[in-house]
Amino acid sequence: MTVTDRIAIDPFGSDIPGESARLRALGPIVPVELPGGIPAWAPTGYDTLKELILDPQVSKDPRRHWRLWPEIGEHPSWSWILGWVGVVNMLSSYGSDHTRLRKLVAPSFTHRRTEALRPRVEAITAELLDALEAGGEVVDLKARFAHPLPLRIICELFGVPDDMREATARLIAAIMDTTDTSPEHAAFVQEQIGAVLGGLIAHKVEHPGDDMTTELIRVRDEDGDRLSDEELLYTLLLVIGAGFETTVNLIGNAVVALLDRPEQLAAVRRGEIGWDAVVDETLRAHPSIASLPLRFAVSDLKVGDVTVPAGDAIITTYAAANLDPARYGADADVFDATRAADDHLAFGIGVHRCVGAPLARMEALTALPALFERFPALRLERDARELGQVPSFIAFGWQEIPVRPRG
Repeated sequence: MTVTDRIAIDPFGSDIPGESARLRALGPIVPVELPGGIPAWAPTGYDTLKELILDPQVSKDPRRHWRLWPEIGEHPSWSWILGWVGVVNMLSSYGSDHTRLRKLVAPSFTHRRTEALRPRVEAITAELLDALEAGGEVVDLKARFAHPLPLRIICELFGVPDDMREATARLIAAIMDTTDTSPEHAAFVQEQIGAVLGGLIAHKVEHPGDDMTTELIRVRDEDGDRLSDEELLYTLLLVIGAGFETTVNLIGNAVVALLDRPEQLAAVRRGEIGWDAVVDETLRAHPSIASLPLRFAVSDLKVGDVTVPAGDAIITTYAAANLDPARYGADADVFDATRAADDHLAFGIGVHRCVGAPLARMEALTALPALFERFPALRLERDARELGQVPSFIAFGWQEIPVRPRG
C-alpha cells in the first residue's frame, strides 16, 4: 500500500486488538491517519516497534524533527495533539534535552520513596474494600476501587489538595479522550492545564511540603540547573497523568481478565500462578497505554521494504507489539497468566522507559490480592465482551466494571 492509502485509526479505540491485527496483516509498518487527519506510521509487530524505540534516529521532539510541526496551526482538527507533543517534558524531548530533564526528575522516583508509600497504599486499599463491602449488590469496581486508589496515592505523593483532586482527574480524562478533535476541546484542555496544575504549583510555592511537587519546584542538579516554569508545568502533567490513569487501567484490566477466566483465577488462588505473572500478562495483553503519540524519523528509516521519510511521525504501538503472534504465538490475543511474558513493552524500553513503573506495579500487587481475598465470590455483572472501552485510541481500559462483590 502507499501513503495515499492511509488507514484511519478508530478514535474510540473500540476494538484495539482487532485493529492491531488488521494493520499487522498489511505489513510491519503501515501508513495511518490519526484522529483529526494527522498522518503517521504505525509499527505493527514487537520486533519492529522495539527496534524503532531503541533507534537513535527516532526522536520524540516535534519542534526539531516533525516535518509538519510548522503547519500544525493551519489544521484546527490537529490541535488535540498539542496536549501530547506541544508540551516540554521528558515525553517530548530528545537527546541531551531528554537526558537533562530525566536527570532532574528521576531522583524523585526512587525505590525508597516507592517503598515508603506501601503502608499508605495498603491502608487506602483496605478503606476502599470496606466501603465496597458496605455497598450494594452491584457496584462499579472502576469508580469505587480501581480509580480512587491510584488517584489518592498520586495526589498525596504530589501534595494535591483534596479540593483539587477531582479537577486533576477530569483534566487527565480530557487529555486521554481522543474522540473530540475540535479546537474548542483543545483550548479547554490547555486552559485546564494552566488552571489545575498552575494552581497546584502556586499552592505549593505558598505552602511547601514533603511532596514531589515541592521537590520538583526546588530541584537542581550539581551544576545549578533546574526545571523552567514551562518544564515544571508539563512535567507535572506527565508524571501525575502517567502515575494515575495508567494504574487505573492496570488494576481494572487485571480484574476483568481474571473474572473472565475463572480457571486462571482458581490457579492464582491455589498459588500455582503468582500475582507478578498476572500483572505482567495484564500489561502484555491489555496494556494501559495502547498507542502513544508521537515519535519522529530523524533520517529516512528502512523498515522491511518500506521507507519512512525523515520528518514523518510514528505512533508507539504498545498493544500491537504485545499482541504480536510472531513474538507470543498464535494465541497472543488471549490472556494467559502462565505465559510469563515479562518482556512486554507496556512500560516502554530504553531511555524513555516509564520512571513510575515500580509504583504502578506496587499498587497493583497490593490491590489485586487484597480484593480477591476479601471477595472470593466476586463476579462480573456483564459479560466482559459487553464492557465499553474508554473513548480513546491511546488508553486501553474499561469505562465501567460492574461487579457483584458477593457473587
